[in-house]
Amino acid sequence: MSALILDGKALSLESEADLTQRVAAIKEQNNGQAPILATILVGADPASATYVKMKQNACKRIGMESIAVEMPSTTSTRELLAKIDELNINPNCHGILLQHPVPSQIDERACFDQIDIAKDVDGVTCHGFGRMAMDEEAYGSATPQGIMRILEAYDIDLIGKHAVVVGRSPILGKPMSLMLLNGHATVTICHSRTQNLPDLIKQADVIVGAVGRPEFIQAEWIKDGAVVIDAGYHPGGVGDIELGPLVDRVAAYTPVPGGVGPMTINTLIQQSVIAAEKSL
Repeated sequence: MSALILDGKALSLESEADLTQRVAAIKEQNNGQAPILATILVGADPASATYVKMKQNACKRIGMESIAVEMPSTTSTRELLAKIDELNINPNCHGILLQHPVPSQIDERACFDQIDIAKDVDGVTCHGFGRMAMDEEAYGSATPQGIMRILEAYDIDLIGKHAVVVGRSPILGKPMSLMLLNGHATVTICHSRTQNLPDLIKQADVIVGAVGRPEFIQAEWIKDGAVVIDAGYHPGGVGDIELGPLVDRVAAYTPVPGGVGPMTINTLIQQSVIAAEKSL
């Protein structure tokens, strides 16, 4: 059996073509002003700086603009909250991204929740999470929302299927589980301390690896014909799942790289465009 490759890179390129047209339409209606995404980077973590740059480049590709806010590693919670407030009241700023993680002295949750829900295009606020969980209109957390877009684009049927999510982070594992539940899957949430984890994973029709450890989920734990979603990315180009032995026996899988990653960034940009459209 040759598995279907869930190509997030190809999907993101298709989406960018559509978003480019939508941005042009926004500019026509808004006196030439393009949608703007504000990116906030606190400190000098090189990986975070790279991720922010990728998001800024994605804005440029579709004609959006970005406000690059860079703050020192000594920034306090109060200073970061004040910067977020400044962006909240800026009518030309349509989306706000606070790059995770922030330095340890900052109350990250308080800062996430300071973002106006209308500009929470990365889906990080408790308010947005609650609305998403209740299946109300909200911007979904970018990575799980991107995964849902992949599943929809490739017509992966979730209704009644057993989905197992390995990971419980507030911006990936938890929202992923609720999105799958809202998609009518039966969901089991696991994590690194779950007992009998291999036995639970063997039951999965859909497995989502979101535990943040390289190849933590072993190929032998996954049954033939499963749909495999790997949300991890680690040095050496590996994800959270041991993908190599699976490519000839599962129904579908996201490659690493080129699967979930491109759709995470694209979803952030798409939701920024939607926010700009709503603001008009």
